[in-house]
Amino acid sequence: MPYALYTPAAADKLDFSPAQSLTVIALCALTALISNMALAVFNDGARPFLLDFIRGNTRRGEMTAVSFGLSAGFVFGLGAPMALSTGVLNPWLLFLPTDILGLLAPRRWLAPILGGAWGAVVVFGLSGANNAAHDLPVDFLTAMQEMATPILFLFLLFPVIAIASQFGRVRGAVTFTVEITIVVISMKVWPDQFPGALAMAVGVLMLLGFALAKDLRARRAAAAPPRPADAPGAARIPVEGKADDEPAADPMASLFGANAERLRRHLPWFALLGAVLAAVVNMHIFGGGEATSFLVAKGDYGEAAQVDFYRAFGFLPLIATTALASGAYQIVGFTFVYPLAYLAPNAAVAAVGGAVLFTVEVLALSYIGKGLTMLPSIRDASDHLRSAIGKTLEIAILFGAIAAAAKMGGGLGITLVGGLYLLNESIGRPIVRLAAGPAAVVVAGIVLNVLHWLDLFTPLKG
Repeated sequence: MPYALYTPAAADKLDFSPAQSLTVIALCALTALISNMALAVFNDGARPFLLDFIRGNTRRGEMTAVSFGLSAGFVFGLGAPMALSTGVLNPWLLFLPTDILGLLAPRRWLAPILGGAWGAVVVFGLSGANNAAHDLPVDFLTAMQEMATPILFLFLLFPVIAIASQFGRVRGAVTFTVEITIVVISMKVWPDQFPGALAMAVGVLMLLGFALAKDLRARRAAAAPPRPADAPGAARIPVEGKADDEPAADPMASLFGANAERLRRHLPWFALLGAVLAAVVNMHIFGGGEATSFLVAKGDYGEAAQVDFYRAFGFLPLIATTALASGAYQIVGFTFVYPLAYLAPNAAVAAVGGAVLFTVEVLALSYIGKGLTMLPSIRDASDHLRSAIGKTLEIAILFGAIAAAAKMGGGLGITLVGGLYLLNESIGRPIVRLAAGPAAVVVAGIVLNVLHWLDLFTPLKG
């Protein structure tokens, strides 16, 4: 089917083979153990709090409460609905709960047991919930497949938003025109391929090109001949307590070095994590993001690899700096393990590649941190990219939720889903925007089924 209207091919399947089930359970057990050791967590918001936890200034219960507060909405509002609607597991469903369970466990041996138990709940319980939901008169899970097209086709524009916010509306408009042109040509020439992959690649390259050009101009300006006030022999104001030629001490550099060394000491754990994670991803039962979950569900692993590869550039500086500042890494690394594992020929090769990749990433952390300080516009571009991804997905998921609402309940469905979304906004957004749309579809689907049983609503045909 051409990508003009996109429907995942096997989105109603959530049945896992014994090998797949055991590998998922092992991965959840391992991630819970690593969380318990405060070596890595998935939630980027929780990672900065881990430094106090590692130092013993924050108790385990307090750290667990922080992690739960930052994660619960994503688990039940985004992770579970996305998995049920696509038939593909995702990091919010697997790793946010193992963050919490790992931090909660008072004994190290208990953490992998709790994590493995959560993995078992996911692989065995999710299938039953999926089958039960599909048997309802109002099948809201099938309706949620309508979210695929808005997510995929709006997500490809995130480089446009990033460029417009960092370099102005003119360059943003130029990038938008270039991306739309590529999409039109791709849909005409390669109708069976996802047209957003090439458009995203060009958009990200344009963003990096603008940022690199700005940094090069700044370095040339810095290398220009000094002004008279800066010339040799000009008066300098002495700093009390410091020799004239003595370099200033950088306390952050000392902290970063100690935290990087802490991660390197536990390198075997990260290699094992990379291996098991890559094996699960290679089994094609896991998608690294909202858009890639739908691509993996349809079997478009090459396009999924491209999407997650470009997305990784938005999160690399955040992951690197928070890891160096807190001494705790990201459970999925820099996320380059996703494209590697999608394209690996089998799980064994993926596991070896994942182990090597995580080893290289941890060893390179200090160098990446130093490199980011030398290229401030590249670092800023990544921040804008990450922000643009969030803004784009918020709109795309909302559009998709409204489309799902119309599919399952017509005008009443739109009223319920839109109303729940607006209610969430008006009461202070207890559910984050990314999760509010899918959560509203699930709640509205349950309400429509209750109304049907009360003979107050007739499900739409088709």
